[in-house]
Amino acid sequence: MNAGDPTPDAVPVAARPMRLAATPRTTLLALALGIAGGWLAFQLRLPLAWMIGAMIATTAAATLGAPIAMPIAFRHAMVAVLGVMLGSSFSPEMLAQLGDWAVSLASLVLYGVAAGGAGLVYFRRVWGYDTVTAYFAAMPGGLTEMTLVGAEMGGDARVISLTHAARVLLVVLALPFAFQLLIGYDPALRRAVGLPLAEMAPADLAILAACGVLGYLLARALRMPAAVLVGPLILSAAVHLIGWTAAKPPFELVAAAQLVVGTAIGCRFAGVGFWLLSRTVVAAAGGTVVLFAATVAFALVLAQATGLPAVALLLAFAPGGLAEMSLIAIATGADAAFVATHHVVRIFLIVVLAPLAFRLVKRGRGPDRH
Repeated sequence: MNAGDPTPDAVPVAARPMRLAATPRTTLLALALGIAGGWLAFQLRLPLAWMIGAMIATTAAATLGAPIAMPIAFRHAMVAVLGVMLGSSFSPEMLAQLGDWAVSLASLVLYGVAAGGAGLVYFRRVWGYDTVTAYFAAMPGGLTEMTLVGAEMGGDARVISLTHAARVLLVVLALPFAFQLLIGYDPALRRAVGLPLAEMAPADLAILAACGVLGYLLARALRMPAAVLVGPLILSAAVHLIGWTAAKPPFELVAAAQLVVGTAIGCRFAGVGFWLLSRTVVAAAGGTVVLFAATVAFALVLAQATGLPAVALLLAFAPGGLAEMSLIAIATGADAAFVATHHVVRIFLIVVLAPLAFRLVKRGRGPDRH
């Protein structure tokens, strides 16, 4: 799931996911379902409870026809909180480590080619998608951007957007449970990310708020991908690397942000016909397995080659959303700055290079004759 959804007016009609209008009624229902699901998941001691519980509850409700929606502005505000939180994972001491990440960051190009190519073959051969739809559905990232560009080039926008949404949903659901089973991760033992709101210094709150607002405005002005997440993340990382503050957003806001992100994922499935949904989700599940196989292979090879932790590498290369994978990194004790940096670079590479590569290949091969 990418956090940088554009405003509705910026999206061509043919490329818009099938979502209901965000009215007070649809929003309150979505949040009520998300809170109920998050609370139940918390009581059951599930990993990343508020996000996963909200995601499961709203996805189930959406597929059953419940009228739920999440305002983009509300989601953007909460995603900006996550961006500031992820940037707060950086510190002045981390500058000495950046050189150790060079090999894994450079490997993201090869990963994108290998994972995207394998997914393209899968969607074409197994499900018979046309080349445009298969290509942009197979990319490991860039839900909004891949949907827009794929639609402009003649692909099926609904299939592309549903495939990416289902991929994020499946990865976010699977990884925390896998860590809980395989490495004994206990969500109840993880401390809150930041101090309570009442205990934070006003100066720190002002700096963090400025990172969220100014980071988003600057990233939007520069037309950066996932601006609402990446802008606050970069500005927050900068002020933390400089040492202006070591504060993290208050845990009440972080919990609320997780809840909203999980609810927003589920709302993506509202208004989608059962046949299209079921077929696309089944196809996306297989595509996710293909992408995840490439992720595991790269993580294991790079762990051996660089000595970096395999768990952090797995989360850094996992084909899930930047915000979601970084949240899982924090929850499991992995290096969130390492994970977030790799996902920012991956999103940038996918958004910039994938459409360019497709245009070049398309020009060389001629029109698709599927």
